[in-house]
Amino acid sequence: MILRLEIEKVAHGGIFIARHEGRAVFVTGAIDGEVVDAEVYEDAGKYLRAKVVEVITPSEHRRPHFWKAVSEGAGGAEFGHIDLEYQRVLKAQVLEEALERMAGITQKVVVEPAPSDLDGKGLHYRTRVQLNVDERGNAGPVRMRTNEIVYSRDLPLAVGEIEELGLHLKNWSGVKKISIAASSTGDLQWSVDSKVQGSQRLVERVGGRTFRLSSGAFWQVHKDAAAMLVEAVQQGAKELGFDQTKENLDLYAGAGLFSATLSVQYPEARFTAVESSKIAVADGEKSSRDLNNLTFVKSDVLQYLRTQKATPGRFDTVVLDPPRSGAAGKVIDALIAIEARNLIYVACDPVALARDLSTLTKAGYQLRGLRSFDIFPHTHHFESVALLSRG
Repeated sequence: MILRLEIEKVAHGGIFIARHEGRAVFVTGAIDGEVVDAEVYEDAGKYLRAKVVEVITPSEHRRPHFWKAVSEGAGGAEFGHIDLEYQRVLKAQVLEEALERMAGITQKVVVEPAPSDLDGKGLHYRTRVQLNVDERGNAGPVRMRTNEIVYSRDLPLAVGEIEELGLHLKNWSGVKKISIAASSTGDLQWSVDSKVQGSQRLVERVGGRTFRLSSGAFWQVHKDAAAMLVEAVQQGAKELGFDQTKENLDLYAGAGLFSATLSVQYPEARFTAVESSKIAVADGEKSSRDLNNLTFVKSDVLQYLRTQKATPGRFDTVVLDPPRSGAAGKVIDALIAIEARNLIYVACDPVALARDLSTLTKAGYQLRGLRSFDIFPHTHHFESVALLSRG
């Protein structure tokens, strides 16, 4: 079924909203203000899902998509038909709407570009790429909402070292998945169904610190992201009035990106980095042997916070960088219970952030600052750093 639709606004998830006979239609490939013909591919009763097949009245922000594979259904670049600067406007609108609707917070948001994306292209930024392989041995990105592989001769979002490696051009019969990573210091590593090749360890340098990462360890995808987020967290700690006489926490710490760099900035303060991954904790400990004021604890974040309830007010500042789903109810409740003075919340999902801020502000925290960063150009994803303090 083809519908002619007037696109009203952007929604979370890289889709746009239109209306048809009283029902919401979630449209991919559109831009707000456009009139499009869209093909319905899902009828969920209360709403429809559709994709643009023809643009009748185009937006001034529409651009030819940079990646041919997307026209064949590949996911991972759902905003690639939109001017890069306007992509950031749309992302800001999503966060502003979520904050107002879910937390009652009216906040103007500016999504900042990464330094390497100031050329207006937003390409060749991904330092981590995953390729899936089909039964014929073709490797490539996955078609949206399916497990089908879309073959592509180029990887325009990947950094040059990954694209030039050419693994996406080879036949991988019998293989299921290929992961490729490039580091800021020139390491290149790839794993074929968990068999590691290339550099055995990835060395990243950011904020004056060196991090040595094992295969499969988490690191920010955009080549500028780690430095941008470290700067935002350090600046946030300064704005909140960091107290070096108390202890501090880094939750969901990974290899200690934030706690290690803060430990150098505040050498008299003590930091505890809490991380559930054994590999990440080992990497963090090896990378911070020279820091006497940083300790790693391998633990589930919720379990750790529950052990700290007996000493409320022990911690001055808590940095948390939870997964895309956010910290969620039980973790937020346990975080409130320890009564830390300051929170620096690093979030990669605007709706999860708004949900958690709603709970935190009702518990007495006030939003003192908010910055957002476009570290996933041509997708709907972006990162935010929220500063909160009690009273």
